[in-house]
Amino acid sequence: MLRKRRLPTIGLAGALAIFAAEALRSDQMPTGNAPSYVAAGVVNAATQTDEALAPNTIATIYGSNLSWTTDVLTASDVSGGELPTEIDGVSVIVNGIPCNLFFVAPGQINFLIPYEITTSTAVIEVVRQGAAGPSVTIPMAPTAPAFFVWNGNLAVAEHTDGTLISPQSPAQSSEIVVLYAGGLGRTSPDIESGEVATVAMSILYASQLRILLNGSACPASSVLYAGIAPDFVGLYQINLQLPANLPPNPEIQIAIGTQLSPAGVQLSLQ
Repeated sequence: MLRKRRLPTIGLAGALAIFAAEALRSDQMPTGNAPSYVAAGVVNAATQTDEALAPNTIATIYGSNLSWTTDVLTASDVSGGELPTEIDGVSVIVNGIPCNLFFVAPGQINFLIPYEITTSTAVIEVVRQGAAGPSVTIPMAPTAPAFFVWNGNLAVAEHTDGTLISPQSPAQSSEIVVLYAGGLGRTSPDIESGEVATVAMSILYASQLRILLNGSACPASSVLYAGIAPDFVGLYQINLQLPANLPPNPEIQIAIGTQLSPAGVQLSLQ
């Protein structure tokens, strides 16, 4: 069963890490300062860690002088079903490929690691209106699984009616839930980098994916879908039927082969 619903606003905050800020007026723009950042400032947007990233992962780069304005992606920025590769004169280049952008600000850019990147490392460069920052190298992996979280350590998840799973509305044992994740890698069939998905596309490594609850793997048959979340870019959903007789608020992790999503994330469950 595949649900096609938009992620709740509370989840988008975790997914895109967009902070409210007022754009600088043109008469406030500083001059002569190139973008500044280091490799450790390039992180997975879901985990905010600087571990290896994967193709089609929403990432964040932190630094200074990255942009003279603060601007978030809007529907009018999407052209031909794809996200833009430049916002307010700012672009991010990875291995020579312009990245699709979600958000730019003086201290932060949210962008998509290109789907085409399959190397073990990648070189990233920020260009702001012709001024280039340093080229920094980050580690890459086929997947970098992570749940998007909210309220500190709660997995962003929905009931099948589209309502947010929360301490006030927890999941129940044996319920089918929809979990939102990043870093699950390439899909089958392939998708164009930055393309807004309109149909279901399972992840390439679906046969290796396991969901762990308190360290124990759920049966493979309980994962009903693991792939691109329709109507989004770089966002994945996992439709999971929970086991019976679970303890409250179990820790939940994604395992793909030997890769494991960060510990400490909980699913609100009663």
